[in-house]
Amino acid sequence: MDQLIFQQIKNELINGIVKKGHPFKYFALGTLSGNIPCQRTVVLRKVQPNLQLLFYTDKRSPKVEQIRRNNTVSALFYHPKKMIQLQVEGKADIKENPEMLRKIWKSIPAKSRKDYTTVLPPGIKIDQPDGIEYLTESDHFCMVEIQPTRIEYLKLKQPYHLRVEFLKMEGEWSGTFLIP
Repeated sequence: MDQLIFQQIKNELINGIVKKGHPFKYFALGTLSGNIPCQRTVVLRKVQPNLQLLFYTDKRSPKVEQIRRNNTVSALFYHPKKMIQLQVEGKADIKENPEMLRKIWKSIPAKSRKDYTTVLPPGIKIDQPDGIEYLTESDHFCMVEIQPTRIEYLKLKQPYHLRVEFLKMEGEWSGTFLIP
C-alpha cells in the first residue's frame, strides 16, 4: 500500500505542473535565517523523475542567501479538495549554470521575466510601487533544486486519517505508516 501512496505523491506533484489550477502548483518553502524560520510561497516549475523539485527565483532574494548558509529546506503542499498534505524535507541547491539558465530564460514569457530584472533586489523598501526600475540587458534569474530526503504524506479522511513517512536512503525510498 505504501508504494501506491508514493505513486500518488509523484502524480500529484507532476499534476501541480501540468494541470491548470492544481493546488500543488504553489507551495510554502521554509528556510532558516539564523535561528528564525522563514516561509514564503513559490511556484513549482518542474518535478524530476527522482522527485527533485525546481523553482525559479531572483538570485539576490533573501531565500537564496539563506539556502547558501543552510541548504536544509522544507516544502509544504496542500490539496484542499483531496485533503492531502505533503511535507517535503531536503537539501536545496542553487543552479547558476549560465548555459542552462539561458535556455530556461528563453522559455519564460516576457511579462514574467520582469520578476527577475528589477534594478534593486527583492525586499528593498521603496516609496511607490509604480516606481520600480527594470534592467533591459541583464537579469538576476536563477533556479533552485530541492533534493528530497524525507516526505510525509497525510490524508485526512474518515473513519481514520492516513499518515506515511517516506525516507530516501541509499537512493531508494521506503515508507512507514505513522499514527496521524
